[in-house]
Amino acid sequence: MATMDGGSKRSRWQLLVHEMAKFGVVGGFCYFVDVLISNLGHGLFGMGWLSAKTVSTIVAATCAYIGNRHWSFTHRARTGLRREYTLFVILNGIGLGIALGCLGIARYVLGLDSVLAFNLAGNVVGTGLGTIFRFWAYKRWVFLHPDDPKAALYAAADAQRSQSLPEPVGRL
Repeated sequence: MATMDGGSKRSRWQLLVHEMAKFGVVGGFCYFVDVLISNLGHGLFGMGWLSAKTVSTIVAATCAYIGNRHWSFTHRARTGLRREYTLFVILNGIGLGIALGCLGIARYVLGLDSVLAFNLAGNVVGTGLGTIFRFWAYKRWVFLHPDDPKAALYAAADAQRSQSLPEPVGRL
């Protein structure tokens, strides 16, 4: 029995490492997109710190949703695009709030005004803290484990909803 427990713990640990690695690859690409767009917005287009970070986060989060849904967490239960994407947007809004909070403190509380401060506060500290939150939240609420009882419930509701849609009517 101890062997089975050890094997089960090992496989859960391996799954966690596997998910973290894929999440990291997707996150690395999206981090590059985020930093590039935020710096272009702030440096080239003269956007304020918070505006540049908001635009860059929206673009990067969209890329992240696609990568995480179709690669990082592809083995997890599908509980409906509407449900997943709505939660994803809400959780990324919280992640954005974390990054904007870090930027706001650096800019308006500490009075920092350099490109280095912008990047450290928003793109290192803010994005780093937001990433930790998002990994935990995606696994907990967006991309459910197939054994989670809520996964079956949401999948059944989504299937029933799609069956109840009216048939498309031909063009007149």
